[in-house]
Amino acid sequence: MSEGYGATMGQEFNVLALVKGQEHYIFVYDDESRQPLVDAFRDQAADPQLSFNWFDAAVLTQKAREQTLAAAVAEEPTRPARF
Repeated sequence: MSEGYGATMGQEFNVLALVKGQEHYIFVYDDESRQPLVDAFRDQAADPQLSFNWFDAAVLTQKAREQTLAAAVAEEPTRPARF
């Protein structure tokens, strides 16, 4: 791995995958890299040489948002019920 790209102890990664026929698109990213990931979706959707299209970009962008929200909910401390 290049310097600056190594995983630290306990660092978590998210994975999004898309299978279109014989093509497989697999994206691995951390929570801080969500915007560059969305930018990559946009770039790939604009590339006419790829089967990755704007619908794929929209769906995967939504999935990335859902992963971020799920991670935020999981990190919330549980509070005791108040009566």
